[in-house]
Amino acid sequence: MSLSREPGTATTLRHNPLNAVTATVERITHEDGSTYIRKELRQPVQEAGAAGVDEERPRSAPGGAESGAAGPGSGAGGATSGAAGPGAGAGAGGATSGAAGPGAGAGAGGTTSGAAGPGAGAGAGGTTSGAAGAGVRSWAASTDPRHWNYWRREADVYLDDEVRAQLLGTGLVLPGGEVEEVDGGAVLYLEDVAGRAGTEFGLEDHAALARAVGRWQARPAVVRPWTSVGFLREYSTTREVPWNLLYDDAAWRQPLVAENWPAGLREGWERVVAQRDELLTIVEQAPRAGCHLDLWVCNAIRREDGEIALLDWAFCGDGALREDIGNHIPDAVFDLFWPAERLPELAETCIESYLEGLREGGWRGEADVVRRAVMAAAVKYAWLLPGLLGRASDSSHKAYHQEADSRQLFQQRGIALKFVADWCAEALKG
Repeated sequence: MSLSREPGTATTLRHNPLNAVTATVERITHEDGSTYIRKELRQPVQEAGAAGVDEERPRSAPGGAESGAAGPGSGAGGATSGAAGPGAGAGAGGATSGAAGPGAGAGAGGTTSGAAGPGAGAGAGGTTSGAAGAGVRSWAASTDPRHWNYWRREADVYLDDEVRAQLLGTGLVLPGGEVEEVDGGAVLYLEDVAGRAGTEFGLEDHAALARAVGRWQARPAVVRPWTSVGFLREYSTTREVPWNLLYDDAAWRQPLVAENWPAGLREGWERVVAQRDELLTIVEQAPRAGCHLDLWVCNAIRREDGEIALLDWAFCGDGALREDIGNHIPDAVFDLFWPAERLPELAETCIESYLEGLREGGWRGEADVVRRAVMAAAVKYAWLLPGLLGRASDSSHKAYHQEADSRQLFQQRGIALKFVADWCAEALKG
């Protein structure tokens, strides 16, 4: 697919402002009305630290921008999304979206404090950079190709014809994209996908997505030097959160918590945290697959032909056979894109549809193994509850970087967190 790179009117699109990899995400509109998405990736640069230890900072983006954390775009008659999120006004007609998105962590927590973001460890042989402007090392970019936040992985995905071909016939599609190498990074020119945004999915759409992912993951994984390894443990265990608040009575007496969270959540979450390593091991010992690793509603668009475009492949790599579905289900609720009261219905639909897709793709494994790993993978969110305790007294709150009604947010997340705690308990039973 050849995308026009001619200049036009640029609209800044929403993306995770903490992630040091992304400089800017923009929709470019030409005079004839045609559009594409322009996304700039920053390469981390090593420099000597004050203590003699090599530290890193991101380069300025090509063009001088240090951060692309501007607000959402706005489209005529539909929602717009750049980095994997819908735009400001979702219209009745559909949605258009760029093909790159923020990390799951930004979505799952909806916060931009120290309570959100994985740690900065680059892994063996890699270096990291802090987020420009914000000084958030927890979203550092890495030069280690196996690290979860390797800076140019998404560019490598769009350059790989085999990755694109592997999706053929599954119901999934990789949007069209081209890559320009520039000083200090790379620029992605991406198809502006039109269709129904994942944030507007009904149950049938979620089922179609899960079934398509199953078909894809029944196929042998495409392994490259840049595919990530060990994502779930590295991402989830290095969160900077106030873990001590989990055991603090005063934190649990805060009005937003005491009035909106269900009974039994505290005890259930203490068990999740205490047995986090065991839950992670369940997922790590499960059959492996090539995974997206940021599968959630803001990274999916269903086109008119029924195929679903998956956006933001920045974390993709080795994962458990059903790890993506274990992320997709609760994440839809955490940021208020699916009602928590219907979470059991969403979970059952997605798991059954995923199993159907696996079988259609030729997989002949045991369904119970899949179900257990889906449930155990929810341990990814162990950090979320103490992070929320740390923000429960704030004057305002956000869901996916947008202002939200605080009571509704805590009520919906409380229901979802209890569901996750119960899931993890069930997974531990074997």
